[in-house]
Amino acid sequence: MILGLNAYHGDSAAAAVDNGQLVSAVEEERLNRIKHWAGLPLLSAKLCLNGAQPGHIAVSRDPKANFSTKLLRAIARPGTWRRLASRFENSLRINRIAEDLRANGIGTQRTKLHFVEHHHAHLASALFCSPFEEAAIISIDGFGDFSSVMWGVGRGSQIEVQGAVHYPHSLGLFYTAFTQLLGFSKYGDEYKMMGLSAYGEPRFARKVRDVVRVEEDQVRLNLDYFIHHTDGVEMTWAGGEPLLGPVYSKKMIEVFGSPRAQFSEFETQHADLASSVQLVLEECYFGILNAVYKRTRSKKICLAGGVALNCVANGMIFDRTPFEDVYIQPAAHDAGTSIGSALYVWHQVLNRPRTFEMRHVYFGPEFSDAEIESQLCGANLCYERLAEDQLINRTASDLAEGKIIGWFQGRAEFGPRALGNRSILADPRRKDMKDTLNARIKFREPFRPFCPSILTEATSDYFQTDYPSPFMAAAYKIKPAQRERIPAVTHNDGTARLQTVEREVNPRYWKLLNRFGELTGVPILVNTSFNENEPIVNTPGEALDCFLRTKMDCLVIGSFLLEKTTNLKHSEQRRSHAIAAPA
Repeated sequence: MILGLNAYHGDSAAAAVDNGQLVSAVEEERLNRIKHWAGLPLLSAKLCLNGAQPGHIAVSRDPKANFSTKLLRAIARPGTWRRLASRFENSLRINRIAEDLRANGIGTQRTKLHFVEHHHAHLASALFCSPFEEAAIISIDGFGDFSSVMWGVGRGSQIEVQGAVHYPHSLGLFYTAFTQLLGFSKYGDEYKMMGLSAYGEPRFARKVRDVVRVEEDQVRLNLDYFIHHTDGVEMTWAGGEPLLGPVYSKKMIEVFGSPRAQFSEFETQHADLASSVQLVLEECYFGILNAVYKRTRSKKICLAGGVALNCVANGMIFDRTPFEDVYIQPAAHDAGTSIGSALYVWHQVLNRPRTFEMRHVYFGPEFSDAEIESQLCGANLCYERLAEDQLINRTASDLAEGKIIGWFQGRAEFGPRALGNRSILADPRRKDMKDTLNARIKFREPFRPFCPSILTEATSDYFQTDYPSPFMAAAYKIKPAQRERIPAVTHNDGTARLQTVEREVNPRYWKLLNRFGELTGVPILVNTSFNENEPIVNTPGEALDCFLRTKMDCLVIGSFLLEKTTNLKHSEQRRSHAIAAPA
């Protein structure tokens, strides 16, 4: 067995590959309940191993990668040494990771440790999870092991790297800088600016183009707008929620205005700046993709890295590039490098053939009906146990009546999206549902969109692009005639970030969508993550707590259905507790 780790970095995670098959994958935040947790993912590693010992441990970092370049840059900039000390300490942690793991019962002296360069792990996570025997592969993110872009060609079980972009230039950092300027200061907030961009006009695009450009496969920042290469940036990866200090310089403020204060009102200029940044990101993104196509002439592309989570750009790939087939790693962010590092060792180091395709993301913990019922009884809750057909019929009927339902089934998803196992579901036909969900359940910015799950076979009826999108990784244009039918999931720009659901991949969720379609004529549901300003729920207890403290109407958990109306006493107690706790 190979244990893959993203360790001492944001979105720490573990994955286990056994005989070439991914058998489990968990982000540490799902277990310790700290979003984007950065540190050594001991809880997820132990869960993935399930008592076994790995023969190999693969870590998606390589302290030796580009070491001489790092050293020369450090020597040339004494002013950055204080901040570089924390990076050095982080590298030391990576170097002694085997010792730290063994101290916690993971691995032995005979376990082989492999350091896999960050972008090699991203590339492996994309290619080796895809259905393609041969494809172009690209990883684009902030930085990892001193690179921000890497691309090449994958053939069978081998990756040939053909190009890279190195520090200090980064398309991901460009996007992060404006995310911070717009008041989204937490690690991983880039998706919020992407959502805001749909509400603006790109009237600042000319100015934004002065900040970044792409020349063939090379990203080039105008470094006058940044401080990471001169002063350095405050970072915290030692454990807990990762922190990233401002990456932009005074010039950014001079040209684009003062940073928006966190929690202040959004103005037209904020949406217009977000729209402009998104437009320029797309221009650069497609510049890289088209340059790689010219070099490879492959019609198939595999994508990973944090920028590959930009679903708005991904939805345009078929229109803006010659690629005809696309595979986007569902955990394209750094958590996915745990999978990639393990598969890299299996194929590139051990030279084993490919037998795995990642068609779903259900690699987390699962709970039996007996375990769930024990929780329900222990909490003294009122519930019904139903056969599957009854469960599907009741749930579909409740949804058609406008009820909001927590849906907890099977193994937990790996990655940032809830894809039908840890989801909150609602009726997409209701114009007020978006505002209702934001106000009653999610308690988040009102511009944030919600996504549709749709039967794969019905995609072409509603979307202008009918290429499968099983991981909510791309936003497609909704056909104009259908937008009024599903207003709750129609973004301001007429798109929706969809999940196509196949019967053989998630049978129970497919049946629910199908039954809802039979009742309403619309085989689509609003699908948002089962959480409320926290990591997605993982256990039955967490699902119950979220259900009771928010204004969901029903909870369908395993074979059991709970209604809020018969559990009001428990709900009021949870809400009171949640309100009182911060004081």
